[in-house]
Amino acid sequence: MQPVQVPAVAIENLPEKLPNNDAVVLDVREDDEWQAGHAPDAVHIPLGELAGRLDELPAEKDVFVVCRSGGRSARATAYLNQNGWDAVNVEGGMKAWALTDRPVVSESGNTAEIL
Repeated sequence: MQPVQVPAVAIENLPEKLPNNDAVVLDVREDDEWQAGHAPDAVHIPLGELAGRLDELPAEKDVFVVCRSGGRSARATAYLNQNGWDAVNVEGGMKAWALTDRPVVSESGNTAEIL
């Protein structure tokens, strides 16, 4: 069996304004990682909870999936695409997001924990 190809986008090719009317950012990291810093207005569903919380994702929007560095989000992207979503893995995850000066909000006030 061939490995599943996961659609991916490099951070520099990701639309500047996300989420928007056509797309949502899904963060699949754990709660402590989310609290350290995440994309503004992202949807937070830890990877282990994704299968049971699919109803929280809009089916009509593109889903850009992010984790810390890209591994968990690749698995989530494959799963979502197998279940009818148009999902794309964000290469480099929140590490790349933060390093390219995209906006990050934090519940803890310490976004340095992302890196």
